[in-house]
Amino acid sequence: MPDQVFLAPGEAVDLDNCAREPIHVPGSVQPRGLLLVVQDEGAVVLQCSANVDAVLGLAVDDVLGRSLPEVLGDRAARVVLDQLGAVPDHRTRNPGLVEVAGAAGTTVLDVVVHRPPPATLDEPGPVFVVELEVADGPRPLTYASTYESVRDAIADLNRADELTALYDTAARHVRRLTLFDRVMIYRFDADYNGEVVAEARRADLEPFLGLHYPASDIPPQARALYEKSWIRLISDVDYTPVPVVPTSDPLTGRQLDLTYAQLRSVSPIHCEYLRNMGVRASMSISLLRDGKLWGMVACHHYSGPHAPSYGVRAAAEFLGVALSARLVAQVEEDLLAESRRASGVLARLVGASRDEDVRLAQALTRTDDLLDLVPADGVVVCAGGDLATRGAVPDDDACHALTAWASGVGDTVLATDRLAEHPGAPAVPGVAGVVALALPDGGAVVWVRGEVVQTVDWGGDPNHKAIVVEEGDRRRLGPRESFDLWREQVRGRSVPWDDRHVGNAGDLRGHLVEALFHRGRAEVQAARAIQRTLLPASLPDVPGWTVAARYEPSGSGEVGGDWYDVLPLTDGRLALAVGDVTGHGLPAAAAMGQLRHAVRAYLLDAAPPAVALARVGALARWTLPGQMATLALAVLDPATGEVTYAAAGHLPPLVVRADGTAAWQAVLGSPLIGLLDGEPASDRLTLGPGDAMLLLTDGVLERRGESLRVAMDRARNDVGRPAPDALGDVVTRLRDPASDDDATLLLLARA
Repeated sequence: MPDQVFLAPGEAVDLDNCAREPIHVPGSVQPRGLLLVVQDEGAVVLQCSANVDAVLGLAVDDVLGRSLPEVLGDRAARVVLDQLGAVPDHRTRNPGLVEVAGAAGTTVLDVVVHRPPPATLDEPGPVFVVELEVADGPRPLTYASTYESVRDAIADLNRADELTALYDTAARHVRRLTLFDRVMIYRFDADYNGEVVAEARRADLEPFLGLHYPASDIPPQARALYEKSWIRLISDVDYTPVPVVPTSDPLTGRQLDLTYAQLRSVSPIHCEYLRNMGVRASMSISLLRDGKLWGMVACHHYSGPHAPSYGVRAAAEFLGVALSARLVAQVEEDLLAESRRASGVLARLVGASRDEDVRLAQALTRTDDLLDLVPADGVVVCAGGDLATRGAVPDDDACHALTAWASGVGDTVLATDRLAEHPGAPAVPGVAGVVALALPDGGAVVWVRGEVVQTVDWGGDPNHKAIVVEEGDRRRLGPRESFDLWREQVRGRSVPWDDRHVGNAGDLRGHLVEALFHRGRAEVQAARAIQRTLLPASLPDVPGWTVAARYEPSGSGEVGGDWYDVLPLTDGRLALAVGDVTGHGLPAAAAMGQLRHAVRAYLLDAAPPAVALARVGALARWTLPGQMATLALAVLDPATGEVTYAAAGHLPPLVVRADGTAAWQAVLGSPLIGLLDGEPASDRLTLGPGDAMLLLTDGVLERRGESLRVAMDRARNDVGRPAPDALGDVVTRLRDPASDDDATLLLLARA
């Protein structure tokens, strides 16, 4: 939330401005526990919640400035400092169990430790936060109370073979573990509107299954917080917030960031929203996919306050993590199954496109393969000036209008389920959604879907999200009070397009461009489109790392054999590839495409770089006889900076350290692709903060009459500090101005 403009301290919050409420620094906590902010040096208490007297029997002034042993007692302080505070990741040890003597005698408390996120890298401290709370439920946790339930839940999740079963299983087990009256699995759409896709509830409660809720129910800054702190409990929506004293950290002058605090006070608007629903206690568990909020496990209690112990909450959070992982795995399984199915369909379409005795548009529409590749009501193909259709499509004039418009969408695939809302799109009766791709000869392929009137059941009218609340002389906007079923009909839209099918259309485009080249139509334009299709449209964003690339063609107008790729792997690592296929034109581009896809497939199969190269070499000898290529592969572990690399006849990585010194890694001496028979040598290197690694083709540095060793020495001396936005300057410094070879440079830099 770095760019968010938050409300000023003390500014009144209502529904009109709650999206700017600084909920990560509320300045208060929920009263079910006690919060202490402790400086590492001397274990001195710098801040505390104002209810310290109710929990410990000590006045605030008797706590602030005292050491933790003086406040909690030696035994309890040892648990905090030695058992919890002394480990890098406190979550692996939370919670601890302590006995604290207070005014009412000895109290057994759960103790949880975390470090608040620093506002700057040079802030004084550091400090850590100690939270103590008395909670219902057995302590310490036992086999029967927690482990057995979690074990059974994981086993059931693993047995589920489709998403609906996963949702139902998770809701049932979280409710059994936490004893909330209602547990819902809540899934977001692309606009963050939510839908209840599963629930487990008390028998007398009305069902919420299938209801939708508008995105405004969870403001953006709340969604961002859910991505950082996976679980949040409100044990009593009628609680009175307990202020943190002093409000500002005496070391920094800033308010305490409670992003990771279990006791963090929540927005009063949210509590009002829950009260309007009749909810007395609430808990939410984030469901993440690729680090982004995909959905939530929402728990509601109606019969009174409810406070599951920290251990039970942690177990429920673990189920949320397991469900997130299982959902991702299920999505990956579905993607793999779709990829296999689509590959067969794509192969048939490629074969049809190579039949030069039949016009391309007719060849593609002789069967239903296009509709199997991208499920739709119909498809229109315009290629080489011919128009052909398959399935249910509008009249010829409308088809010509659609393809004329689609021919201008560029190198990307356009997909929309709201054609009428897309700028510049033609108005075509009966067509609400399209997937469109342009061909380099001025043609296009357009899949069409008709309107589907959707009935959406909302939990309350989404168009009336607020009410006016009178508070003395002040009037403010509050959350709606009615959550009765509100049914809406949505028109002008088609069934949404699946990303996998849109990806299939993108794969087809590359093959169709190649087919047009073979057919002798717009050869130069088709060749350039192939190259743009095969090179990545964008590079992945890896926290703590920068990835950049530069490709400069030979200037001859032909497609060269240089290519590069950057691919996030399923285990969080990052794969980088740079290759150079011998020759120019379509054969080089076709070989480049086959090698690129083969590299991706083998790396996604978790093969190390050397193993992937061996498999690519074997495939090339079988499918590309006589074709030669150099290829370098590297796989980065972003957490450690370790890079594993291997090469087939290619230059090794050039590493530039943080101090500006540059050095080539050892030349591994493996044969080219086409000659490689077996697994090549591999090596490892580690990139520290400020270090950078370059993978490049020989067109960057080779010069006529100069040996490769001399060229490498010159490049090492002249490379300088490669900046991601100035790689063109690096190529200019190193490249022969008279070179007729492509030049490709791929940069990996650590912050």
